[in-house]
Amino acid sequence: MRRLHELEARRLRLIARCERQRHEIAYRIAELSPAVQLANLTRRAPTSAASHPLAWLLSLGTLLVMLRERRLVGWIGKVTAGVALLSRATALVRLLRQLRSLSASAR
Repeated sequence: MRRLHELEARRLRLIARCERQRHEIAYRIAELSPAVQLANLTRRAPTSAASHPLAWLLSLGTLLVMLRERRLVGWIGKVTAGVALLSRATALVRLLRQLRSLSASAR
């Protein structure tokens, strides 16, 4: 009979522990929802990020990089096209050298 009471008490403890874990998981999942995250960000923003001068400088720098990005991307495209043309030209020169050496050895 004593063993039965111990098992019942253990079962109740485990059920209570599972219930606490279920509540904790539900709380953590609720924190991950976009609405809660947005509310947390907007609540913190006026006191920390908006009033910090470094944040303003960083956002200004990001804006400048974004505006110049088109020019940078266009430049990168031209460079890659030039490298592709250069590699094709070297392959063509190598082919011409091989043909000349074959024709010179055949004479």
